[in-house]
Amino acid sequence: MESPSAWDDMNRAMGQMFIMGFDGTEVTAQIRSLIEDHHLGAILLTAKNLKSAEQTTRLVLDLQTIAHHAGHPVPLAIGLDQENGGVNSLFDEAYIRQFPSAMGVAATGSTEMAYEIAKATGQELGAVGINWIMGPCLDVLTNVKNQPLGVRSMGDDPEEVSRFGVAFMKGYKDAGLATCGKHFPSYGNLEFLGSSLDVPIITDSLEQLSLSALVPFRNAIAQGLDGMFVGGCAMSSAGVNVMHACLSEQVVDNLLRDDLGFDGVVMSECLEMEALSQNIGVGGGTVMAVNAGCDLVLLCRLFAVQQEALRYLKLGYKDGAISAERIRKSLRRVLHLKSTCTNWEKALNPAGMPSLSTVQSAHTRLSAEAYTASITVVRDKDQLLPLSGTLDPEEEILLLTPLVKSLPASALSQGFAATKLQSPTTSTPWGQSVSLMSGENVFREFGRSLARKRQGRVLHTSYTAHGLRPAHENLVNRAAAIIVVTADANQNLYQAGFTKHVGMICKSQLTGGERREKPLVVVSVSSPYDFALDTSIGTYVCTYDFTETSLQTLVEVLVGDLSPTGALPGTVRQRQKDHHSKTHWLVEHFDEERDSKALDDLIQMIEQEGPVNRRSELFGCSTKTFCLHNSGVEEAHYVVRNSSTRSLLGFCCTYLFKSTATAAIGAILVDPDRRKLSIGRSLHTRAIRNLLQRGGVKRFQLGSRLPGVFLGIPTNNQAERKRLRRWFASIGWNTALSRPVCSMILKGLRTWKAPEKISRSMQQAEVDFELIHGREYTESIVEHIKSSTRQGVMEVYQLALADHTACGVIRAKRPKDGTVLGSVVLCSPDASWAEALPALKDTNAVTWAISSPVISPAVGEYSTLLQGLILLGIRQVKKQQADAVILDCVDGDGQFDSLSAMGFSVLHTFEEVSCDAESMSLPA
Repeated sequence: MESPSAWDDMNRAMGQMFIMGFDGTEVTAQIRSLIEDHHLGAILLTAKNLKSAEQTTRLVLDLQTIAHHAGHPVPLAIGLDQENGGVNSLFDEAYIRQFPSAMGVAATGSTEMAYEIAKATGQELGAVGINWIMGPCLDVLTNVKNQPLGVRSMGDDPEEVSRFGVAFMKGYKDAGLATCGKHFPSYGNLEFLGSSLDVPIITDSLEQLSLSALVPFRNAIAQGLDGMFVGGCAMSSAGVNVMHACLSEQVVDNLLRDDLGFDGVVMSECLEMEALSQNIGVGGGTVMAVNAGCDLVLLCRLFAVQQEALRYLKLGYKDGAISAERIRKSLRRVLHLKSTCTNWEKALNPAGMPSLSTVQSAHTRLSAEAYTASITVVRDKDQLLPLSGTLDPEEEILLLTPLVKSLPASALSQGFAATKLQSPTTSTPWGQSVSLMSGENVFREFGRSLARKRQGRVLHTSYTAHGLRPAHENLVNRAAAIIVVTADANQNLYQAGFTKHVGMICKSQLTGGERREKPLVVVSVSSPYDFALDTSIGTYVCTYDFTETSLQTLVEVLVGDLSPTGALPGTVRQRQKDHHSKTHWLVEHFDEERDSKALDDLIQMIEQEGPVNRRSELFGCSTKTFCLHNSGVEEAHYVVRNSSTRSLLGFCCTYLFKSTATAAIGAILVDPDRRKLSIGRSLHTRAIRNLLQRGGVKRFQLGSRLPGVFLGIPTNNQAERKRLRRWFASIGWNTALSRPVCSMILKGLRTWKAPEKISRSMQQAEVDFELIHGREYTESIVEHIKSSTRQGVMEVYQLALADHTACGVIRAKRPKDGTVLGSVVLCSPDASWAEALPALKDTNAVTWAISSPVISPAVGEYSTLLQGLILLGIRQVKKQQADAVILDCVDGDGQFDSLSAMGFSVLHTFEEVSCDAESMSLPA
């Protein structure tokens, strides 16, 4: 921040409290005057100012140069809306990439994708000189119907909106931009009365807002949000009655600053908004906004109105209505924001076209990946997709599209854009710009592209509020399949009616004298809520925007060149149970070379979602953990993968242990953001089918001691245990016949002493203990352990005897005849198969494992002999300077107490579930 003396001039300080816009693509006399004469500190650019990336770079540099020559101590904050989807201010087909809308990004299920998109957007804006982005949009659609935000929101789940909002924010910040959350206190549930002078109203109480709508704002603030846009809506509920939120001290100072702890820059709604300017007046509104706690007053366009606001702020200060302290607080916040995103060196030397050229290739790939991961096939009951498998090229498709306007380019100034709907036959003012074609032209190109891709005819016509006309009906009867496009049908009810009418005609078609339903695909290109819960629409696809990039990706989905992986965001996804239960994902064989990195990423993602106070069962795991490469075990692993991004959505590993003819499912892992979409069910079905087809399986088991990741259904978390038991029961497992097992750990070995009682028992026992190494003992050990039917035990002993330098076996023998009574395996962290025991990495110290105790059925004192074997194991491990020892698989119902008496504590608990092969069948 500049020294205080630089801001002794209060006029200069007050100039920093405005953010203003102007008309034109070049510097105007009016905006020059505001910068030079009134010390304007921030400018909001919109689509009306911007023609291309190169022109934007020149314009921004001109504005900063004027400020620099005028003696501004710090550069201008220059803001822009760039939400992607249909709401962008800057378009340039050559240099600026198109990404999905906020809801479209949420549909990818990937906060990492959200971060990368935000960072890419921020890099492109930063290259042209923009330093402040009006985002992220943190509104929660608590009422999904009749809300103008639509796909600009990330959905109706506060936690999901929060996660994605924070990811967007971090991406913008890491690209060097300041951020501005919007639209506080939420535009997600507004009531509209109709007149332009009537302000939209929030009727939720503060308690309701706190539990839902405010959650993303609260979390973004905690993560370092720079600015906040406070809307001009009214609030009316118990405890709060506000005409305009941005003019209310109760909303800005009390709720936002005091309750939510926000000390960043607060920006008001544009005071040129008709309802606000007519109800309050711009001058009075300026004074009220500042006294309410706003640091920046927004005035989008009219120079006379902007002058009025400046005049009234100075008058308010002169008359004592606004204190000097109040102005200096705002100045401090504004200067701090600027210090995070700009300086004169950066402002006067924008990276420009060379920088955009450098990132173009990577951002193009990211855009393609994002749209593929975003587009959502909500339902496809009759498996109509891809159309290449349903229709022959010579069969005609009818494309029916609504007449729509493009979304306003600038969110904050949509009331002042003065945009007119283009005639379908005329070109747009931006020529071939990526996403600003009129709806008719965009859909016309979509139809042409679909025809080219499928190498067949596509008939295209529009529909309007006049409904289904005879010409439409004739075309429906003529075509072999119908595609109906809707855009916010829940607001434009004629679209819903038209679509249902077409659906009725398709269901009543006669072919060869028989009733046969004509294929109908409904595509929502905006809000996914149009037919999300209407199962009468059998095939329903959502794109979340109708930019050319989105529709081109849709073409590739329809013809089968791409497999979309998007899922409906928010709570509506949770209500798709019927759809999810019938979803069948493409399950592929795991390819270790191809899929190893993606599996490692999936493991890490799942591990990190667990509670911070408890280590996940997956801690220390990697691809090597699940790939045994053991001749005694037949492995077959399966994946559901995104072929475009090469990421894994799910993984299932299976093992057939030849020694016991036991088939085990060792793990089913699903991307946390993709759960409840039948990925796990699809993997399980494929795994069981293949195991049944192998033959020779006597027993099936959930859980495996080799690898020792999941010994069964995890039970550390009781709520999760119940959920998993229900899920496995629903796919055919009898979870009522489960057996508790656990892993245990003994820490602090170097100071540990054996309990005296156990030591005395060992001295009195008529048993000889010995440590053996090497394959020469295999025959006697195999003879001893063949009495154990437990899966993986034989293989563990064979591995231990084969690795004589890092493993050993302790066996107990009867002195008089040498009969082996019991044994355990010792495994060091350097063993060749240590990767299969990730619990060895559960501490930061040197840890060994004691594994697979086998006690002869003839032994009467089972617990005593087990304690003796483990005691001898511990002593051997202590000699190796180990700090801890784990027991990788312990019977939870019979051995727990005796081992706890030795100092062991539980590491992880499970329920092992098994059944005879005869009782296992393919899931329905």
